[in-house]
Amino acid sequence: MIHSMTGYGKSVLQLPTKKITIEIKSLNSKNLDLNARMPSVYREKELSLRKLIGNQLERGKIDFSIYVEMTGEETSTQLNKPVVQQYIKQLKEVVNGDETELLKMAVRFPDALNTERDDIDEDEWKVISEGVLDALKRIDNYRLDEGKALETDFRNRIQNINELLDAVITMDPERIVAVRERLRKGIEELKEKVDENRFEQELVYYIEKFDITEEKVRLKNHLDYFIKSLDSADSNGKKLGFIGQEIGREINTIGSKSNYAPMQKLVVQMKDELEKIKEQLLNVL
Repeated sequence: MIHSMTGYGKSVLQLPTKKITIEIKSLNSKNLDLNARMPSVYREKELSLRKLIGNQLERGKIDFSIYVEMTGEETSTQLNKPVVQQYIKQLKEVVNGDETELLKMAVRFPDALNTERDDIDEDEWKVISEGVLDALKRIDNYRLDEGKALETDFRNRIQNINELLDAVITMDPERIVAVRERLRKGIEELKEKVDENRFEQELVYYIEKFDITEEKVRLKNHLDYFIKSLDSADSNGKKLGFIGQEIGREINTIGSKSNYAPMQKLVVQMKDELEKIKEQLLNVL
């Protein structure tokens, strides 16, 4: 069963003094491209988080974020009073202003606030880890749902190509007759007498040159293999992409050999269906 690389997962944790929001977003990418944002106090856990997320999501452009909102009195940020007072003193030497306004300006300057780096509380981190797992589960479910929609679309389009291929197979004898008649008409227009045996030999040569029997068989096999790969337990967008390339190769060869306008119209329709499949395959994990 296939999974989409597009997904979203969110987990919200309420602790005694803070609210923690964990978000994971993913888009399609050829490889794993993980961007992590989190408060500095949790940075020592970043490598283990990256490994966990990478193993779970495998591929995609992934944004992982931890947001912390303080809801209690506890805070690790303190006003650096001596520095702020010195800033206010220097500002008074430059401008005359209300001390409240000067204070607002002073606290924006460097080192006006001290942020003490606390050690990670292991009990708190255990809760956060469970939140990360919950967010990963949610994004995995999202990707699975998106994958089901993609799978339905793939099956419909492969069926459409199969039906067009059946039409090509049905039309093929008619095409051969048309090619034969076109060659004979061309000879007659030259108003030259031709050796019938030589004409038949040349005709056989051209008919063999335009023969698409092998391409029809290979295309049918590739279409069946694509569906078989959709039915497999794993999700492998790269494998489906390779099969799609082989399908395209056979369709192109049929088009170049057909030399018959009605069949070429069918080939164009097959190409259109395949192009839509290829666009969506970029989103498959």
